[in-house]
Amino acid sequence: MKTYYNLSYAAVVASILVLSSCSQPEKGISLEDYQRAEQFLSANTSKLVYGVVSGQNWQADESLIYKNSVSGGAEYILANPTSGDQARAFDHQKLADTLADESDEELDPNDLSLSSLKISADGQSLAFNFNSKRYEVDLTDYALTALASRQMRNENLSPDGTKAVYIKDYNLWVRNTTNDSRHQLTFDGKEDFGYATNNAGWTKRDSPVLLWAPDSKKIATFQHDGRGVGEMYLWSTKVGHPKLEQWKYPLPGDSLIFRIERVVIHLNPQPKLVRLKMPVDAHRSTISDHVAGRGGDFLDVEWGQDSESLAFVSSSRDHKIAELKVANIYNGKVRDILKEEVATYFESGNNKVNWHVLPESNEAIWFSERSDWGHLYLYDLQSGELKHQITTGEWAVLQLLHIDRENRMLYFTGSNKEVGDPYFQYLYSINFDGSELTNLTPEDANHRIILSESRQFFTDSYSTPTTPPITVIRDLNGEVKMTLQVGDITDLIANGWVPPIPFTVKARDNITDLYGLMYKPTNFDASKKYPILNYLYPGPQSGSVGSRSFRTSRSDKQSLAELGFIVVEVDAMGSPGRSKSFHDAYYGNMGDNGLPDQISMIKQLAAENTWMDIDKVGIWGHSGGGFASTDGILRYPEFYKVAVSGAGNHDNRNYEDDWGEKWQGLLVKEENKTTGTEGVNIDMEVPKGKEVTNYDNQANQLLAGNLQGKLLIAHGMMDGNVHPSNTMLVVDALIKADKDFDMLVFPNSRHGFGNSRYFLKRRWDYFVTHLKGETPPEGFMFNENIR
Repeated sequence: MKTYYNLSYAAVVASILVLSSCSQPEKGISLEDYQRAEQFLSANTSKLVYGVVSGQNWQADESLIYKNSVSGGAEYILANPTSGDQARAFDHQKLADTLADESDEELDPNDLSLSSLKISADGQSLAFNFNSKRYEVDLTDYALTALASRQMRNENLSPDGTKAVYIKDYNLWVRNTTNDSRHQLTFDGKEDFGYATNNAGWTKRDSPVLLWAPDSKKIATFQHDGRGVGEMYLWSTKVGHPKLEQWKYPLPGDSLIFRIERVVIHLNPQPKLVRLKMPVDAHRSTISDHVAGRGGDFLDVEWGQDSESLAFVSSSRDHKIAELKVANIYNGKVRDILKEEVATYFESGNNKVNWHVLPESNEAIWFSERSDWGHLYLYDLQSGELKHQITTGEWAVLQLLHIDRENRMLYFTGSNKEVGDPYFQYLYSINFDGSELTNLTPEDANHRIILSESRQFFTDSYSTPTTPPITVIRDLNGEVKMTLQVGDITDLIANGWVPPIPFTVKARDNITDLYGLMYKPTNFDASKKYPILNYLYPGPQSGSVGSRSFRTSRSDKQSLAELGFIVVEVDAMGSPGRSKSFHDAYYGNMGDNGLPDQISMIKQLAAENTWMDIDKVGIWGHSGGGFASTDGILRYPEFYKVAVSGAGNHDNRNYEDDWGEKWQGLLVKEENKTTGTEGVNIDMEVPKGKEVTNYDNQANQLLAGNLQGKLLIAHGMMDGNVHPSNTMLVVDALIKADKDFDMLVFPNSRHGFGNSRYFLKRRWDYFVTHLKGETPPEGFMFNENIR
């Protein structure tokens, strides 16, 4: 369901020839149309916007080094919110010359790719990463020094930078980053029962999963039990014997899934392992289908500021129960604090854990959607009793970013509270007692926030899908201390760019407002009829539209519009960012995929706009969108005429356990019942005595007999996220149903081929041919800058 890698573009085409009720090609679309469409891809549009702030690096003295886009490339700026001064952080030409000598390659001073920039206290030198190495440059003479990396690949670095933990032979080892000495920390790890194993089935890495204590002397981690868990297999395509990949990958309904035995490891003075005295936990977290966050941090685990206390949340296999617990890190005893049980699934925030323990005041901050909206609650840490609700109302707390313990104030992002687009995010502050709720970022826009190291300032980059970003530095009262950059899209507009068109329609219930974007050709002619293309990603962990911040291109949606389509996307019921009930809309029925809302949206827009051809509707998506697009043309064959489906998880019984069991529920087997597809325009009965499950309502292969239009289905054969068997189940069923369809196989590609050059062109050609009834131009090839 998740899309990460951008890998091989090589592809082998397996075509199962066509049967279509759609019109056959009649005339050709021009080469110029394709070339114009290409100009609206991000590789061509992003370089035409100036004043975009990225790569922010807050310094210890509250200054900020950031990357700013300019004509011809980018520059690095040093800004000081106290004085209000900002200027280039260094001489770009001199540094480019120095790095060119080091790397033996010619470098453009406006195209330096630097990261993790840190200026010295005296301002005389600058450290940074370049070409995967760490350097320091003397800003007086630009002499360059290569620095030894404190952290090597597949290590987890301590807060003070003196230690790095890694996995060797299923056990944990620690490396002293100063003298490179190494010591073993655990000794009983073995295959399928190793320490800090970074494997969730759908993703796996060699780096460890753990959380360092602030004092860098202890770590919280686990022994990962994969014994008895089922395996997954992939094989490469090559001359000779293929390479086999084999790894543990649990599925919904498996009797055994990954389990974790929680441990604390004390590193000083001698390594000591304390195993927590509690039952094993399911491999689960409250915000992700992995226990590892970015950088390998152990999710749902929190050290006290004094490094003497450890809190964590245990989640049940079905995600319906979350229990906050506190551990004694010396004897392993565990104390239960509070427990929340819900009917569907518990989440502790929007892509960020929002619960926190405050041992110094014997309190805990808890996040819950019990009121139908995500809010913060204050609990007594000793008794586990609720003291009071902190935030209230029909709006949502998204991410708790900062706790000011001394002044008893909270700073968090939220949505749905202000008038306008409910998906716009704002930064708020509030007292622990729930008083003085304040919007610190009042502009009607989507605000992206990054706090300074001391939490005295923050950058606020605000924009909308149609207006470029303005980036400022504010203090914690919301006062603008300085303006960093104002986005400039003059050249972008001069190049023909047009913004997407925001719209609001009603959901399937004719009550709930839905919000989406429409893309029209730049040469739009209201007297014509345009076929409609529906992009979707059903979630449930995200929606179709994505961020409401400004983007020059949103994938190839405007490009497809340039080929003579009206492209639409909407965040349907069942996606996050609104109320709990909105998010729960199709819990237990993932075959819904938000499609009733997508169809309702298109019908409403077509009724208002005579230039939208409701008789020619296509649909596409990748991963979860690949699942949904195939589902759309099979479940609603009278509505969707053409579908392009990439890497779909077409039956979640063949996708990782955590995903399906969170959104569909635990697998339940029953007999002598229909498949639970009542209300859907298909006629399907399961023979008496044949086993059926609560997962049948989401299995695309069971709908294969409904295919009427044109379907292009594709998968990468080395996809370790969504296994190719998901697509092969549908292919097998289509063949048995004697249905004609088209198929693309990417032999050595993994999950992220969706916007590869080859698949991009095939998608364009497919819709032009089968929805417009025109012939794609010969000889079109993407420019090399399109990856």
